[in-house]
Amino acid sequence: MLDVIFREYDIRGLYDKELNEKSVKAIGFCLGEVMLKKGCKNVSVGKDARYSGDELFAYLISGLNKTGIKVYDIGLVPTPLGYFSLYEGLQFDANIMITGSHNPKDYNGFKITIGKESFFGAELKAFSKEVYKHLDDEIPENLKVEKYDILSLYVEFMKKQFKHLANFDYEFALDCANGAVGVVLEPLMKALNLKAHFLFKEPDGTFPNHSPDPTESENLIPLKKFLEQNQNVQMAFAFDGDADRVVALNSTHTFCGDELCYLFAKDMENPRILGEVKCSKNLFDEVKKFGTIFMGKTGHSHIKKMMKELNIDLAAEVSGHIFFKHRYFGYDDGIYAFLRTLELIFKGYDLEGLINALPKLYTTEELKIPVSEEEKFKLVEAFKEAVRKGALKGVKELCEIDGARMDFEDGWALLRASNTSPYLITRFEANTSLKAKELEKAVMDLFEQVKNTM
Repeated sequence: MLDVIFREYDIRGLYDKELNEKSVKAIGFCLGEVMLKKGCKNVSVGKDARYSGDELFAYLISGLNKTGIKVYDIGLVPTPLGYFSLYEGLQFDANIMITGSHNPKDYNGFKITIGKESFFGAELKAFSKEVYKHLDDEIPENLKVEKYDILSLYVEFMKKQFKHLANFDYEFALDCANGAVGVVLEPLMKALNLKAHFLFKEPDGTFPNHSPDPTESENLIPLKKFLEQNQNVQMAFAFDGDADRVVALNSTHTFCGDELCYLFAKDMENPRILGEVKCSKNLFDEVKKFGTIFMGKTGHSHIKKMMKELNIDLAAEVSGHIFFKHRYFGYDDGIYAFLRTLELIFKGYDLEGLINALPKLYTTEELKIPVSEEEKFKLVEAFKEAVRKGALKGVKELCEIDGARMDFEDGWALLRASNTSPYLITRFEANTSLKAKELEKAVMDLFEQVKNTM
């Protein structure tokens, strides 16, 4: 039953059902053992704003303490502050963030970093077998921790990094979605004396105003209304529940992660860029004109790994995960990406003008096909096999880095399995809206044929 919580990038499941006292204590104990074997002496642990955070924290800490590893409590903070605790000369060896990210309120989970490496993929799957062995262990409650103020250090670091933005006479709005990011943004905006208007800044794990996923258009409605009603506010930023993602928008355009990536790349010399398989053709075509760009798998853990292997300056996902190695540490931080966007505006870049100057392409939103966890990867493999055998007309190239990205004469199509949810993800982009719809129909027709034969 617990297999479903060990995802590709992290551990995530339903509070009290899959994540309960027995399972979380076992996870804590096994993580402590793994960390000690890898030479870690201590671990920093933080949590986002979810209502289940305190309880899961207590279970996790009890499991960690049984192993003897030193535990530091960094409090209620966004995920990027957990990553930050492993950098900037601090003495932490590992980090666990208790977070459900953008998932509904009853979900929670753990993002794990050991050293400076994500704990994910095959290693995480093997780890799940160890957890099963310890589910019935007697692990007493032990809440011994040392508190550590990472928040003040992070705010001070960002204040220094962006001191040139201090007193910038520009009004913008920030939607914190009642997630963890408000605890950082409020003191940071005061420290820089910036003209920020806050929406839903108080952490509330029931998410009373809207779901903490800024990639869903309905969750941007409050920000869009705010922009309509406040003409002096020219830009807005929306964060997910744990603030490793950001979406930027003005009154006429919402900037996807790949568009922001292009804008950031324009402000770098000879950049080395990494885009994931869902990114627009424009990103790859345009960056080639002034830098180097690679295509990689979706997922923060995959991206961080590939960034190190290829010496990447900047990477991005369409969903708003932006990874800066240029002037930063190479992990996804929505707060840092927001400040870099504000910096572009400060420098005089016309963000929407630059995007509008790109070749006009018609891109669908992510379309999700509900499937079971057990069959999603099998369906993608069967679909790829059908494409290889020529079942889809007009395919010029098939990229199998992550699912199937198919290049056609006038566009591309993607079918891949979500690594975090029971869905297949599709996306289509073409020179005309008609062509995009034609690609969508052709791919979905073939998918239905493949599905019916299984």
